[in-house]
Amino acid sequence: MQVTATEARDHFGDICDHAKTGPVFVEKDGQIDTVILSARQFAELQADKTIEVQSQRKPQLEPSHVPQGHWCDVMRVW
Repeated sequence: MQVTATEARDHFGDICDHAKTGPVFVEKDGQIDTVILSARQFAELQADKTIEVQSQRKPQLEPSHVPQGHWCDVMRVW
């Protein structure tokens, strides 16, 4: 659904109802300015973002000591 900013302001309750079934695009000055989502859709986006960020960071968090060895590998017990 696409509405103007004025329509969104004047019919906000109806817009919120429509947002529960899908995104509502709000147009301002002839261009899409804002998207209104339901809380469920927003939570799904945040969860997807978190999973994506974690998967991108995983290689960075892998143990870096493996190629170099542990700091105490050369220590000998006398």
